[in-house]
Amino acid sequence: MVWAVLVRSDRRHRFPVEPDVLWAAMARVDRYPEWWPWLRRFEGRHLAVGDVWTCTVQPPLPWTLRFQIEIDEVVPATLVTAVVSGDVRGTARVELAALERADGHPASCEARLVSELAPGNSVLRSVARLARPLVRFGHDWVLDTGARQFRDGALRTRED
Repeated sequence: MVWAVLVRSDRRHRFPVEPDVLWAAMARVDRYPEWWPWLRRFEGRHLAVGDVWTCTVQPPLPWTLRFQIEIDEVVPATLVTAVVSGDVRGTARVELAALERADGHPASCEARLVSELAPGNSVLRSVARLARPLVRFGHDWVLDTGARQFRDGALRTRED
């Protein structure tokens, strides 16, 4: 069955660290539930090709989403691509890029998340048709809140 893309995202978030520092934090998958309280269940071992993460997410909406993320491609401190399946399905990629100061040295970096996701079952397809703005709100809330919580938790101290 062909399914229409429900939510396309292309979001950029800046972080006050160099890409390798951001990458080191991203690779601490065991800490994800600590940083993101809306991530009700998370099973994943590594940020590595072939690893499959099982997730349950509770956005500020009256439904819970259960899905798997299969890591497809990894270029350390640069790129991750993944395939999403379950209640939502599609593709996602995270790209990291250094942002240089006027003197040419990296001062921070940008994480760009590009995704195309669609509902993975008939109930969610119905909800999406009837309440598309609400679905978009929930999706954007998870991305924006997640970036802020990651910055505040994972990057709070570099000694962790």
